[in-house]
Amino acid sequence: MDICVQIGAVSSPYLDAYRASALSGGKGAAASPAVSADGKAGKAAAEQPGELSPEAQRVVAELARTDREVRTHEQMHMSAGSGVVTGGPSFSYTTGPDGKRYAVGGEVSISTAPGRTPEETIAKAQQIQRAALAPAKPSGQDQQVAAAAARMAAEAYRELAAQRTEQATEKAGGDGSRNDEAVGLYQQVQGGSNAASSAIDAFA
Repeated sequence: MDICVQIGAVSSPYLDAYRASALSGGKGAAASPAVSADGKAGKAAAEQPGELSPEAQRVVAELARTDREVRTHEQMHMSAGSGVVTGGPSFSYTTGPDGKRYAVGGEVSISTAPGRTPEETIAKAQQIQRAALAPAKPSGQDQQVAAAAARMAAEAYRELAAQRTEQATEKAGGDGSRNDEAVGLYQQVQGGSNAASSAIDAFA
């Protein structure tokens, strides 16, 4: 059975202040800028474009910037996630004081099921990491998915090393090259796991 998780963007902290201001009747903001997945909920008593106050114009500019960042973030996941992304991005929207919808959050579903062999699992885990960490500013969820993929790869490397060690042991009179390769793989996964952890910590 396939297993999917979501990687995606989170909206700007500034928008939380905007929503709080709007709900308390803040000047120049829509009466109720509710966020929804389809943009149909929370229709607000939006101001006309020519009537926007300076504060409302600042909100619109921030919403437009966030919309661009969210869409770019998800597109980077999509571009780097060939083979593991299971569908297009989905967005959550808010209605600005100008009555327009802006994307303030998004996510992309990716498959995290292991491959049929350790080699396939390793390749898939590496692809998941690339997809999760593709954006310039990975979200907390992105980093968690990348960390889980690093653990999946480490486990697959250990399984592969064990298989090759067993094969080398069973080969009577062998020169031990397979065993050396298995040891090398194990050392590789140990180093790779440490490097992945350091990279993820850097984003925290």
